[in-house]
Amino acid sequence: MPGFADSFWTPDYATGLGVLYGKLQQGIAENQQILTIASMRADAEEAYATKIGEIAPAVDRITNGFTKDEGASVRKAYDGIRAQMIEASKNHHKIASNIRELVVTPFSRWCEQHAARVQNSHDELQARIKEHAKQAELVKKLRSQYFNKCRVVEDLEEENKLAFQSPETSSPRNKPTPPKIVLPETVEEEPELVELGDKTYSREELKQLLTHMLENIKMGEAKVPILGTYQNTSTGADIVEYLQKHLNASSVSYAERIGQDLVDNGFLRLVGNMGSTFANSSRMNYQWRSKAFQITGIPEKKKPLMRVSSLATSDDSSDSPTISAVSEMLAGWNPLSNPYPNETPTEKLHREAREADERYKAAVKKLDQLRCKLEEEIIDHLRFMERCELDRLRAIKSVVLDFSGAISNVIPGLQSTIDHMMLYQETIQPLGDLRYMLENYRTGGFVPKVQAYENYYGSVGDQTFGVDLEARARADRKRVPILVTNILTFLDDHYPDLEGDEARRAIWLHDVPLAATHHLRNALNNSNVDHREILEKYEIPVVASVLKLYLLELPDSLVSSQVYEIIKTIYSTTANETTEEGRIKVLQSTLGQLRLNNIATLDAIMTHFTRLIDLTSADEAYVSALAQTLAPCILRPRVESSLTMNERHSYRLIRDLFAHKDAIFGELKRQSTANALGQSRPRAISTDESNRRAAMEARNRAIASRSRANSPAPSARHRRERSTDGSGGSTRFPINVSSPPGGRHPARQSLEVPGSATSSPPADHSTLAKSQENAAANSTAADGVTTSTDAGAPANGSDGSPTPTATPAPAPAEVVEKRNSLTRSGGRYSRKPGMSSISRTTANASIDSTKRNSLPPEGELKGVTLEDKPMNDFS
Repeated sequence: MPGFADSFWTPDYATGLGVLYGKLQQGIAENQQILTIASMRADAEEAYATKIGEIAPAVDRITNGFTKDEGASVRKAYDGIRAQMIEASKNHHKIASNIRELVVTPFSRWCEQHAARVQNSHDELQARIKEHAKQAELVKKLRSQYFNKCRVVEDLEEENKLAFQSPETSSPRNKPTPPKIVLPETVEEEPELVELGDKTYSREELKQLLTHMLENIKMGEAKVPILGTYQNTSTGADIVEYLQKHLNASSVSYAERIGQDLVDNGFLRLVGNMGSTFANSSRMNYQWRSKAFQITGIPEKKKPLMRVSSLATSDDSSDSPTISAVSEMLAGWNPLSNPYPNETPTEKLHREAREADERYKAAVKKLDQLRCKLEEEIIDHLRFMERCELDRLRAIKSVVLDFSGAISNVIPGLQSTIDHMMLYQETIQPLGDLRYMLENYRTGGFVPKVQAYENYYGSVGDQTFGVDLEARARADRKRVPILVTNILTFLDDHYPDLEGDEARRAIWLHDVPLAATHHLRNALNNSNVDHREILEKYEIPVVASVLKLYLLELPDSLVSSQVYEIIKTIYSTTANETTEEGRIKVLQSTLGQLRLNNIATLDAIMTHFTRLIDLTSADEAYVSALAQTLAPCILRPRVESSLTMNERHSYRLIRDLFAHKDAIFGELKRQSTANALGQSRPRAISTDESNRRAAMEARNRAIASRSRANSPAPSARHRRERSTDGSGGSTRFPINVSSPPGGRHPARQSLEVPGSATSSPPADHSTLAKSQENAAANSTAADGVTTSTDAGAPANGSDGSPTPTATPAPAPAEVVEKRNSLTRSGGRYSRKPGMSSISRTTANASIDSTKRNSLPPEGELKGVTLEDKPMNDFS
């Protein structure tokens, strides 16, 4: 059963948490209802006892009654009835007392504590979410500023290219045209934010703040020897006093920090001393600069210049108007005010674009840290709230038991009522109520949404997590991203270090704390680091957990969400309408629509898990739990809703990939071989939208075509056309169809697991002959990754012609007999002396079909070695 930590996630975090805390507030109201029932029952029992207790005094006030007939039988009956009334009053008083002592008092105190726990948890998460949302808005603003700067730079560069052209190239009739000055388009920049202390002010808020400061802070004149008198000055002590009074500066140091920000932003400057440090001192004077008066609109006080007929004497030199005028001119002349002298407008635009890029990149990193911290705290709070809710349900169960006991222990005559109450108490099932709440109110699983850094020019950079899979693989020049390859290789090497098959299987089901996973994620997020060295520092379950987190943080699931409805249709079909063989064929066709990087990565991951299941003899329960864990990592719907949360199509897809991996991926490899022999593969589904550069190049070409006519001479530029087979499909990564001369063996299959010996079937004689003819003409356009065959298998027959075959050579997993454990022969894989990892891979790949029965010793099997070749199909 999923818990709170797996059930109340939404992309904006707040919606799912709002549903959960709404239910928790409903639980608080339910506690009050139970408490109200107990309190009012105690009050009713108290009132009932009081009324019964009034019977005996009332009848005693009647004189001349049973008091005179002391020995009569009627008197005894009367005395017995009167005594029963008194006893009944005592019993009901005891019931009321027991209810208050056993139920009302302790349960009311517990309810207050529970409500405080829920409210505190809600407030803490709400503050974190607001901080994350604020940082996200800042990232959007900085991204907009950065893109605007880059657009201005590109437009200026384009205008510079088109500004100075000869008359011959400007018109086909060689008519001179007057020069035209093209100015770059003015781009409205968003107002920059100013940070004072721990708060960020917009331009309007800054204007209000400075206006209030100029009106309330005492300003005067400051006389400085030699330099003269400075207008509009305030002491540091006056400024600090204002900041503590109006800006809630809790300490002098914090007020000084705000004052330093005013100096750094050009609103204040220190006069009479060297430097620009702000301090809480009555002897240090600070002049309000013209920038503050320009923003607020308050007129600036300036001392007028005056002419004098003679120089002032040395005695009154400090008050001399000439010295004051000169000092004022010198004060206004600041030759070092420009930190970038001799800077051209183009260089200035480039510098501003770089600075905007750095600010945007830093904001994205801070947002990513805030997101990770927010998710960690959400999981901690959700688990704590789950325990609190379970305790609340158990407390209600205990309260009902105590409530019924408080009555049943006093009045045995109410046994039927007590029996019903005990029956109600037995029907309360805390775990069942918790499961009902999760099934009806959960909002989604844990799928983090990463705000990745977007480079304006489409470069992925050194970030790994949250980046499109194809973009990351292209940057790594690999079919499978280097991170996935290194993690799977690391796990293969360390499986023998674990004690027993149970420990090897348990690493994928271990509940790793999210903080530990994020710690390793942050260490691996830079693609320039040595993954192997970093992974050695962490425990194996943490490494497995970071691979699942990497798949969850992809912008789109490994099996694209665009085929989710197709897969849903496949598994929604009843068993009578389709067979297992037909379902596998449809899955092959559906997965064939994915990008080659997604297929290769999925193949590598499935190969790893099927080997783990096979070599550790995993039972059905483990396979089911593993598929349930991997389901959201492999296939997710585009938008999760209440309908998709209860669907198990992803789980069934994983089970089919486990059971029919060789059939599914073998067919995909065969299709790739067919593509290599001249057939066309439909363009894969792509989710990468970073086509800004291509759009800008198309725009530039359109501008150039409008500004000048096409040359009548034929263009010498080579134009690359898209190759088609007449069916309308196209292949994004063309496959090399040329056969290597001299009997050389073709390269490995692009979709196979790197390092495996699985080979794809070669084409028949006629098709291969045609491909050799096409290779001579299209050799420059064929830049894909070709398939590989066994190194020992002959490529040609005895007459030099290709040897036709219809079935692929069996993979090593099909040839080597199944082992019940990784430790059947000594507990570890043993390496052959003198053989490196590369030589072992080559040796495994050289086993041909004629030598399949001659197997190496059992101890020499090392497992799958992931060795991804570079991807050369860049365009």
